[in-house]
Amino acid sequence: MAPVVDVEPGQLDAAEERLAATLRSFGDVLVAFSGGADSAYLAWFAHTTLGPHHASAVTAVSASLAPGELEHCAGLADAWGLHWLTVTTDELDDPSYRRNDADRCARCKTALMEALTPLVDDGGGAVVVLGVNVDDLGDHRPGQAAAADRGARFPLVEAGFTKAMVRAASRRADLATWDRPAAACLASRIPYGTAVTVPLLDRVGRAEAALRRLGFDDLRVRHYDDTARIEVPLDRLGDLVEHRSDVVAVVRAVGYRYVTVDLEGLRSGNLNAALAGAGSGASASDDGMNGVH
Repeated sequence: MAPVVDVEPGQLDAAEERLAATLRSFGDVLVAFSGGADSAYLAWFAHTTLGPHHASAVTAVSASLAPGELEHCAGLADAWGLHWLTVTTDELDDPSYRRNDADRCARCKTALMEALTPLVDDGGGAVVVLGVNVDDLGDHRPGQAAAADRGARFPLVEAGFTKAMVRAASRRADLATWDRPAAACLASRIPYGTAVTVPLLDRVGRAEAALRRLGFDDLRVRHYDDTARIEVPLDRLGDLVEHRSDVVAVVRAVGYRYVTVDLEGLRSGNLNAALAGAGSGASASDDGMNGVH
C-alpha cells in the first residue's frame, strides 16, 4: 500500500480547477489508461469534467502488459462509466525495442502514439493525454520526450500535481486506485542490453502473478538469465523469508533456477543505475511514464 501523505484541501481544490481548465482547453481527449493511480485519476477526472462524448480512456495491449492489468482497467472503466477502448501496440516488432537499449521506452511510446493515431483522427483531432505528474519529470524516462514530440500533453504536470496530490485527490474522490502501488511494463524488469522477447516477458509476468497470489502485491521480479531477483518493500522482507519455500517453489515453477532477494528492498527503476554509472545522469525510476502499459 502506498504511504498516506496529507495535502491541504485548498491546494487540491486549486489544482483541480487548473486541471479542469486545462482539459477543457484541449476539447476532446484520449487518456492513456494503464489503471495506475495517475492515469486512473486522470481518466476519471476527464470523464467527470468533459463527459463520455469528449473523454475516452484507452488501454494498450501487448506482451509487455502485466497479467491482470487489462481486467483491472476493464473493471475500473465499468465501475466509473468510462468510454473505454483498447488498442494493440507492436513495439516488439521494432528491433530497437527488442535490443533493449537505454531508449527502449521511447520506442514503446512511439508505438503507442502510432496506434492511437486512427483514434485521434476519428475523434476530429483529440489530444492524447498521459498521466505524468511533476515528480516524474526528473527521472530517466525517454518515453516522455517521444510522446511529447508526437503531440501528447501532460495535464497533471500543467496543473501542478505531484504524486502525493494525485493520491490525495483520488482518496478524496473515493477512487479505489488511490493507494495502488506503482507499476510499469514488464520490460522494465529486464536489464538494459538483454533482449526483450515474448517468452521472457511471459516468464516474468507469471512469476510476479504467482507471488501476488501469495500476498505480495507490491513487488518486482528482475530477470538475470536463470536467476530471479525479487524486490519487495523493506517491511515485507521478513514475510518473504518466512514463506521462502512457497516463494522459491512458485518462481522456479515458471523456469528460474535460482531465486534471490534484493536486501535493499523495492526500488522502482533501479536498473537505471547502470545508466547512471555509465555517465548518463539517469536516476532510478521506471514507473512514471507507463502511459498505457
